Amino acid sequence: MEEKKESFKILMFPWLAHGHIFPYLELAKRLSATHHFTMYLCSTTVNLDSIKSSISSEDDAAASVKLIELHMPSPPQLPPHLHTTSNLPSHLLLTLMKTFQESSSSFSDILDSLKPDLVIFDVYQPWAPKITSSKGIPCVYFSTSGPTALSYLHHLYTVGSGATFPFPAISLPDDDLTRRLALLAQNLRDADDDFAYGAMARSTGIVLSKSSRHVEQKYADYLSALSKKKIVCTGPLIAADANEHDDFEIMKWLNGKNLDSTIYISFGSECFLSKKQIEEIAKGLDLCDASFLWVIRFPAEEEAGTSIRLVEEELPAGFIETTKERGLVVTRWAPQTKILGHPSIGGFVSHCGRSSITESMYFGVPVIAMPMNADQPMNAQLMVELGVGVEVEKDHENGVYVGEEVAKAINKVIEEKNVLYEGLRSRARRLSETLREKEDEEVNEVAQQVSSY
Repeated sequence: MEEKKESFKILMFPWLAHGHIFPYLELAKRLSATHHFTMYLCSTTVNLDSIKSSISSEDDAAASVKLIELHMPSPPQLPPHLHTTSNLPSHLLLTLMKTFQESSSSFSDILDSLKPDLVIFDVYQPWAPKITSSKGIPCVYFSTSGPTALSYLHHLYTVGSGATFPFPAISLPDDDLTRRLALLAQNLRDADDDFAYGAMARSTGIVLSKSSRHVEQKYADYLSALSKKKIVCTGPLIAADANEHDDFEIMKWLNGKNLDSTIYISFGSECFLSKKQIEEIAKGLDLCDASFLWVIRFPAEEEAGTSIRLVEEELPAGFIETTKERGLVVTRWAPQTKILGHPSIGGFVSHCGRSSITESMYFGVPVIAMPMNADQPMNAQLMVELGVGVEVEKDHENGVYVGEEVAKAINKVIEEKNVLYEGLRSRARRLSETLREKEDEEVNEVAQQVSSY
């Protein structure tokens, strides 16, 4: 009898945000499906509980990923239920990052016990690859940001702001850029006296990026030249919504709408709009005739079961009543991939978080971009460059997107009568077809690359 080959063990170690954890989980699921790997995912208890609750009992691939608990200190201001960025008060983010660093001994113990063949790590824990390498274990950085933003920022870090970025479609205002980079640098230096690009430097041979080479090839190639690493795209890594609760009303409502007639509005689970911004979006919806599904979320400490009251206080008086025939406002979790995959959805008003733009491309839905922070402005510019999105003009003096500009952008997407935007939806659908055709090929490339360690 042929001796069974011992499985190659990979430990996934994402940052403590759902936008990082779930792409790591999805990649782990797809690699475990090749039967060459035993996949482990390490995070805090509250995040592991979230993973367990999101996995369907029929999801054999997810069940094959073994969950490993990271023991993190719990100072008084950061109890265990806040060991995640989900619903974390913004003033505690730096505290979470610093406390995460203090879990390095737990991570070291996990490595000693598990003895993985490879560790796949994230950007906000530069201490993790140091510990891993000290034990003779290879490690690979997996970025949940795409090559576009990474190459732009890496260009500024390695070449300097005086040198022109070779792709003029991507840029950031100098003052905005300075503020963002200074904040990121401070956060990471507090943790390890090192900058974000240390993650790329410590990655063994390759860097993984949540993208498709068919979408961002020139940026991936430039990033490779700058970093001296091979950039391997993982594909879109779209996970199906496993939760069936609370979505019947939404899907029933969408079923009553015409093809491509409805705008979906959502700013993710960690981007909370100001009252002024909510009012301006409502004004924009009043100024156009499109049907809309609007998900409005509040921080957990504000919500506390009173989200309906909160949303009525934040919206203009009478808005829900006057738009009830064409609009649905939701204040709870919503099944985003199911919504974007519904034929009635004709556009997506989004903050352009990486997961959101990836899902919009995958489902062929044009984006109406309202970027807020981090890599979102560059993600928005990428969508415009690809011809599958329009960006709302921002009133920089007041720091908000005004209603008139929101309405103008929505009309460009829904009506498609403007010759400059004709074909937006067809381009989005062709891009969707390409992503779907190539996703298995890209995951297989990842499997081939990591199995060589």
